Amino acid sequence: MSIVRAKKHLGQHFLTDKNIAAKIVDALRPEKGYKQVLEVGPGMGILSDFLLQKADYETFLIDIDTESYEFLQKKYPQLGQKLINADFLALDFAATFAGPVAVIGNFPYNISSQILFKILDNRAQVPEVVGMFQKEVAERCNAKAGSKEYGILSVFLQAYYKVEYLFTVKAGVFNPPPKVLSAVIRLTRNEVIELGCDEKLFWQVVKAG
Repeated sequence: MSIVRAKKHLGQHFLTDKNIAAKIVDALRPEKGYKQVLEVGPGMGILSDFLLQKADYETFLIDIDTESYEFLQKKYPQLGQKLINADFLALDFAATFAGPVAVIGNFPYNISSQILFKILDNRAQVPEVVGMFQKEVAERCNAKAGSKEYGILSVFLQAYYKVEYLFTVKAGVFNPPPKVLSAVIRLTRNEVIELGCDEKLFWQVVKAG
């Protein structure tokens, strides 16, 4: 089976370390109330291999890269329509999934913020996220109020999710290696949302700030 070429315009850096892949997948906790998991940007399937060994949930894969999609079709013929060749940012969650779905991935670094805002838009259906981001983005997600990293993304994410910085990942375990460090974080949806004001007003005020 031929390998997939990493494409710069898609922000692809394929993880090559299976131990780290297993650690990322093991950070999922289906006991939080979901039976479906969506992997974003599976590439050649290093996370998918571990996801598909689990009996606790049904695994879906989505990749905008047609080369990855065709590679994964051959690798996982059993997935059928659960392997999706589409843009995650345009995905209709309600039409695709019946009930809650966790999101996992070694996310493309060039659309990290857009991925997180897409998750926020679908927060009612996404109880948990485990993802690899560039370290700077992971730190922004987990930043404390008053710190220089704290910004709009920090405010929105922490309003709806508990953010945990799990571990840092060095550049050498990717192909091609990125020029920055990476980090894995976990988001767990808050059971009680305390915004301090009307939700629509909250979004308007934070965006204006």
